[in-house]
Amino acid sequence: MTSAAIEALFARQQTARWRVAATSADQRKAKLRALLEAVMAQRAEAQAALAADFRKAPEEVDLTELYPVIGEIKDALRHLPRWMKPRKVPTPIGLFGSASTIRYEARGVVLIISPWNYPINLTLGPLVSALAAGNCVIIKPSEFTPHTTAFLRQLLAGLFPEEEVALVEGDAEAAQALLALPFDHVFFTGSPAVGKVVMRAAAEHLASVTLELGGKSPVLVDADANLEEAARKIAWGKCLNAGQTCLAPDYVLVHERVHDSLVEELKKAIIGFYGSDATTRKASPDFARIINERHHARLLRLLRESKGITVFGGEVDAAMNYISPTLMTEVDPASPLMQEEIFGPVLPILKVADMDAAVAFVNARAKPLALYVFSGNTHQAEGLIARTTAGGGCINDTVIHFAHTGLPSGGVNTSGFGKAHGFYGFEAFSNARGTLRQHTRFSAIQLMYPPFTGFVRKLIDLTLKYF
Repeated sequence: MTSAAIEALFARQQTARWRVAATSADQRKAKLRALLEAVMAQRAEAQAALAADFRKAPEEVDLTELYPVIGEIKDALRHLPRWMKPRKVPTPIGLFGSASTIRYEARGVVLIISPWNYPINLTLGPLVSALAAGNCVIIKPSEFTPHTTAFLRQLLAGLFPEEEVALVEGDAEAAQALLALPFDHVFFTGSPAVGKVVMRAAAEHLASVTLELGGKSPVLVDADANLEEAARKIAWGKCLNAGQTCLAPDYVLVHERVHDSLVEELKKAIIGFYGSDATTRKASPDFARIINERHHARLLRLLRESKGITVFGGEVDAAMNYISPTLMTEVDPASPLMQEEIFGPVLPILKVADMDAAVAFVNARAKPLALYVFSGNTHQAEGLIARTTAGGGCINDTVIHFAHTGLPSGGVNTSGFGKAHGFYGFEAFSNARGTLRQHTRFSAIQLMYPPFTGFVRKLIDLTLKYF
C-alpha cells in the first residue's frame, strides 16, 4: 500500500473507532467466536502456509501457532463480560460520600507489528486482546513469511471490514509509513534494535506501546536436578522452530558436578527427537528450517567467530537453510554466541562452580525475556527466581508458560515492557479510567475548602495524621 492509501485506511478506522468502542460484550464475543471458527476451519491451510515458509511440521503448527491463539480466544470468551464490567474500588474516608469505579475503555485505533518467527500466533494473539478491548486494528505482518501473510490476509478479510481490522503488507517502508501515524497504542514483537525505532516513533505522538522483545534467556541447572527430564525439556524448547523462538533457552549454566552428564542427556534427547545420525536428523520432517539466507548466514557467522567446542551436531546446508541441533561447550563468554541472541538451534553449555556463580553471571547481563531453573529442591529453585529478574519463565520446564493465559507475558527493560495474554492483554489495549461519583451534596473534602481558618487547618492536620 502507498503512504496515501495507508493514511486513508487509518482515517476510516478513526471514523469507526467510537462505534466499535461502544460494542457490547456479546458483540465482541461474536467477533471472537467467528475468528475461532475460521481458525479451526482453516487449520490445514495454516499448516500448509507455515510448511511453505519454514518447512514446519503440522503438529508443531498446531501446538505452537494455533493452540495459543485458540486458548486466547476461549479465555476471552469466558471472561470478557467480567473484564468489561466497571469495577468498584473502596473509597478512602477522606473522600466520604463518594463512590469510585474503574472502567476499561478502548484505546481507539491500534497498530500490531508482528514478527516472522511465529507469524500466526504473534499476530492473532494480540488481535484477540485488541478486539476484546473494543479497538480498531491495523496489522503489519513480516514480509519474511509471504505464504503465512497470504493466509492471514484471506482469513481476516473474510471476517472483518477493513475499517475494523485491516492487514497492511510490505517491508520496512510500510512499517515506517504506519509508525508516522498517531495510533493510540502500538504492540510490537521483534528485536530490541527495532523496538527502539518503534518506541521513538510512538513517542512523537505520545502513543503507549507494548514491546515484546527478546534477549538471551538462560537455563540454570543445579546439581540435584533430574538431568534426563531437564535435558528433554531444554532440547525441546531449544529446537522448536529450529530455535527461532524468542523464549527459547539461549544458553545453559550447569553445576560443574553434573556438566558432563547433562551434555550426554542432551545428546540422547536430540537423538530421540530427530534421529540417531546426522543424515536422519537432517531428513526429519519434525525439524524446521532457518527462515532465510540472511539469518542462516548470521548463525554461521556466530559459529565461526565464537570460541568453543562443538560436542554434538554442527552440520549445515546453506542450500536448505539448515543448521542441525548443535551443542557447544567451553564457550568463551566474550564470544558472539554469548553476546547476541542466538535465535537458532545452537546451544552453548557453560560450567559454573555453583548456583551463586550462575546468578552472578545472569545478573551481570541484560535482563532476559525468560529464565528457566531446573532443581530438585523447591526452596533452592524459588531462591534462584527471587535473586534474578526476567520477563517470565519456568521452574523445571521451558517455554510452556507462554501458553498459560492466566500468566502475563512480556519482558523487562531490554527484553521489552508491557504485558500480554488473557486479562493482561485486554488491559494493554484498554485505558483504565478511574471515575469518582459523589452521592450527596456534601462531601468531607468540602470542609477543607478555603478560607483556611484555624478550624480548617486542624481538620487538615487530622486528615494527614489519621486518614
